Amino acid sequence: MAEHEDTIFALASGGGRTAVAVLRISGEKSGALLDALCGRRPPPRRASLRRVRDASGETLDQALALWLPGPGTYTGEDSAELHLHGGPAVIEAVAEALIAAGARPAEAGEFTRRAFFNGRMDLTAAEAVADLVEAESAEQRRQALRQMEGALGALYEDWSQRLMRVLAQQEALIDFPDEDLPADVARRLATEMATLAAEIAAHLNDNRRGERTREGLRIAIIGPPNVGKSSLINRLLARDVAIVSDLPGTTRDALEARLVLGGMVMTVIDTAGLRETEDRIEAEGVRRARARAAEADIVLAMHDASQPEAVLDAAAMPHAGEVILVANKLDLASGRDIGDAIGVSALTGQGLERLSDALIAAGRRLTARTGPPPLTRPRHRAALEAALAALTRAMAEPSEELRGEELRIALRMIGRVTGRWGVEEILGEIFSRFCIGK
Repeated sequence: MAEHEDTIFALASGGGRTAVAVLRISGEKSGALLDALCGRRPPPRRASLRRVRDASGETLDQALALWLPGPGTYTGEDSAELHLHGGPAVIEAVAEALIAAGARPAEAGEFTRRAFFNGRMDLTAAEAVADLVEAESAEQRRQALRQMEGALGALYEDWSQRLMRVLAQQEALIDFPDEDLPADVARRLATEMATLAAEIAAHLNDNRRGERTREGLRIAIIGPPNVGKSSLINRLLARDVAIVSDLPGTTRDALEARLVLGGMVMTVIDTAGLRETEDRIEAEGVRRARARAAEADIVLAMHDASQPEAVLDAAAMPHAGEVILVANKLDLASGRDIGDAIGVSALTGQGLERLSDALIAAGRRLTARTGPPPLTRPRHRAALEAALAALTRAMAEPSEELRGEELRIALRMIGRVTGRWGVEEILGEIFSRFCIGK
């Protein structure tokens, strides 16, 4: 394709000083560039020590060089790698030599974009590459790897193939209405449409477990003023991220911080104390606190263990996820009954291990990996919801022609997820989020 006539290069090992910097090259001139800089290219897929020289013959570095002829490469094109010493002067000099020899610096995500266009991966796998690079936790890594290896793409491809067979049967009913078609064609058509619709609906009804894993679980700490919400978030993160004061109403806006707990990424949100107030700024903080609780995956509903009469009625608040009752200031409670709450002391750390275990257990319930690979992005969800809507309309449509059109819409919507159909307008948005070396 004309878009891929250029030969590109970029660091694949990140910026800054490193012991070794991996410079990746891809395109039809990769072999010639390797010859120009290294004198002769090494045997395919064998690392060889070479002097790297510019056009004037000056030695720029001693490096390991790899020649990777296509199509069995990451991009599907002829490729090469130079494993250089990681000093900025070395990298800059080699980059200048490559540009002088006819290559150009790669754009963000361009290597993976070429891999997609050359059929080395579908769009779900390409997105998983970005997720893997950005993974902060073991669960994010596992999910991204499974998707990159094709588990999600294979599921959608199976649906596409089955939908195409359904559409072919539907077209036969349209084109040959007077022919002696098997009597059960229409029945089989209806059965397969219903089966596909049920599978897509079940996939969508997954409690957002894949998106929660990818984006991180959101945990809102709510409760009255001065129960220790800010102290608890500082204790959970083992650093001071929130201002702690004995003055009520110190926290006005929601404060967020991320941590990894039990292999899961969690964003903990400190919120304003819940109370009636005439202060307009504090009242806005209270409104935002209630909004964060409504959106959170897990709500830590906190009260002062020394004042059991002030237990927050968390069940009365809007919330989308799980609620964990927390009684703070256990060191001041003097053996008072705290009911079903988890007793902690943000001051001493007492009970924090039990609270962490409860958060991990709740997180695993919300992100449990069961059955088919989960949805991981809102883009997937929107396309599959449109496909299910079209399939539902097709099942209810008495007109053979209109039923066929709805089936074509469903097929296109699933194809948008994998990149088979009409994705040109979203490719820039997807690949612009990649790092340069990918």
